[in-house]
Amino acid sequence: MSQPVPDDPDGTIDLSMAGGPRAEPLRFEEPVKLKGRKRFLRSLQRISSSPSLARMGRVPSSTYRTGGKASMSSYGNNYGNPSQSSVGFSTAPTSITNTPGHDSQTFDFKSRVRIIGQNVPGQTVATPSTAPLPPEIRTGLKETQPQNSPEVNATDGVYFSSPAPKVVPQRRPRNIDFWTAMPDEIKVHIFRFLKPWELVRCSAVSRPWHKMCFDGQLWTNIDTHEYYRDIPSASLVRIMTAAGPFVRDLNLRGCAQLWERWATHAQAISDACQNLEHFSLEGCQIDRGSVHSFLLFNTRLVHINFCGVQTITNSELRTIAHGCPQLEFLNVSWCNFLDTKGLHRIVQCCSKLKELKASETRGWTEKEFILDLFKRNTLERLVVAHSDIDDEALQLLFQGSDPKIDPLTDQAIVPPRKFRHLNFSRCDSLTDKGIQCLSHNVPQLAGLQVSHIINLTDDAFKHLFEQTPLLTHLDMEEIDDITNSTLQTLAQAPCAPILQHLNISYCENLGDTGMLPIIKHCQDLRTVDMDNTRVSDLVLTEAAAQVRERDYQQTTPFAGTLDRYGNVPRIPPKVALHLTVYDCQNVTWTGIREIMSRNTEYNRSLIISLKCFYGYQDTVNEHMKRVRSGRLESAQRLERKWAEYMIATEEAGVGGAGARRRRRRAREAAMVHADEEEGGPRGGRRRARSGGCIVM
Repeated sequence: MSQPVPDDPDGTIDLSMAGGPRAEPLRFEEPVKLKGRKRFLRSLQRISSSPSLARMGRVPSSTYRTGGKASMSSYGNNYGNPSQSSVGFSTAPTSITNTPGHDSQTFDFKSRVRIIGQNVPGQTVATPSTAPLPPEIRTGLKETQPQNSPEVNATDGVYFSSPAPKVVPQRRPRNIDFWTAMPDEIKVHIFRFLKPWELVRCSAVSRPWHKMCFDGQLWTNIDTHEYYRDIPSASLVRIMTAAGPFVRDLNLRGCAQLWERWATHAQAISDACQNLEHFSLEGCQIDRGSVHSFLLFNTRLVHINFCGVQTITNSELRTIAHGCPQLEFLNVSWCNFLDTKGLHRIVQCCSKLKELKASETRGWTEKEFILDLFKRNTLERLVVAHSDIDDEALQLLFQGSDPKIDPLTDQAIVPPRKFRHLNFSRCDSLTDKGIQCLSHNVPQLAGLQVSHIINLTDDAFKHLFEQTPLLTHLDMEEIDDITNSTLQTLAQAPCAPILQHLNISYCENLGDTGMLPIIKHCQDLRTVDMDNTRVSDLVLTEAAAQVRERDYQQTTPFAGTLDRYGNVPRIPPKVALHLTVYDCQNVTWTGIREIMSRNTEYNRSLIISLKCFYGYQDTVNEHMKRVRSGRLESAQRLERKWAEYMIATEEAGVGGAGARRRRRRAREAAMVHADEEEGGPRGGRRRARSGGCIVM
């Protein structure tokens, strides 16, 4: 049994000189391996004993003594003299609080013990207060500081007493605001894909977006005809004032909400918008002063549309004549307070004028004005519908004054006119003589509108169609005195293959005899209006056959990608011909069914659109919707059911109410068709027709 170690006030004890038998080497009991909560508490106690935490400002645990430095040798010093080993150093236990320490009887009295941390008498250099660390541990500490630093030499081998290295926190990657870092040019390009009303909505997101949405580069073309009902007047004024220098096209058609803004913002808008080239105020309510300001500040106007503006007078036309020498298009139709005096100044000053629309204006009988138009010969489109122009004015316009006459053809020898579109609708003063002046003088004519002129006959168009090989649009609505011979002449004219639009509505003398040649020879027809005429189901049947033939001629081999089943993908058909046949007494449901049946044929790319009797129109519209969407089986089923219903209705009404009226109408239709075939006169007493004697 070993004896306890006596107190040694000098700090050194030679255990080899102690009395008693030689003891065995000192054995340290290995600490018990703890688990769970006890192991966690022991870890916290070890951490709290480190002086590096005290330097970082952490408050040590109150259950341990402070004020000294911890060392690795303090664990072993507790077995020698605890009272001296803890002087000036931390002696935090390495086990759980209140647990018994190692038994002192296992201490070997013969081993040599040296107390570290005290000065030995006779030595000038104090012994280090801690035991040196192994070299493999010290290398890691030396790398963090310079090799020859005096601070490193003084603390060489110190582990617990050295300050902990500062941990540099990692910087988080900063959040990049792509929109802010993006150049303004790219932002403007992105905003160009938005609609005008979408830009106005986006302007409420933030102040930078508000400034960007009203950037002038986005508003070079302000066309309000699609959204003028939805945009408030304040936003519209804001757009025009902010984007004024950039605006080239300004279309305020229908913006009636600006009426109250013109009085206060007209000057600001006109000052901002000084680079306009296209300007339209159609249907607007605007004062004369605002219009005058716009015209004064914009001298590069090319296109002006004042249709229906009641404040436009000859004074504004004179301002245009003096300030807009580049003018090419002018529309002053339905402006009731101007006449040809203002237009005369326009013709004299604007040498580049190509299109003039002046419907319902007065003064077209003035010779000086008409002769200036003839001398200029720059107009390509002239619209004078519902005006007072007469045959003499037309003769001056197309042949001039006292032209030379060709003795062979009896035609005036003048340079050809450049007119491409002419509109003389509702000019009641015109007759066949005036329209005949167009022959041999308008070789480039592509569109002619002479509707509602009651004095025209077949003689007006007899030679005109032969001399206009480029004619594509012809409007002869409600001309009562033309007959089928006019249509037959048109079918044989050079313009027949390229004719696209034909309007013969309310021409009650026209029937199958004139329309069948038109349908056969005019292969490029797209629109035919023949309501309130005498056409019958034969025209509809011929139209369906011609469109079918046109479809077969235009069909080309498929060169695209097949679908997943290996079939040719179905392409929605296009409408090749629009027919209008409502209020045609000779058109029955059988002709309507013929059109529907042709449209439902498989692999059709061209079909016919039809407007017919209102009782059939709903069924026709539903059938067309199914055909356009590719549901051919459903469309065929609808056609079949509708035909069965119509047959049942006719069978039920043979002897019922209205049978006599239906028989009379059928008999009248048969007589009308017979008169057309025989060329008999319209009206009067018809020749008696009978089937002959029954016996014979």
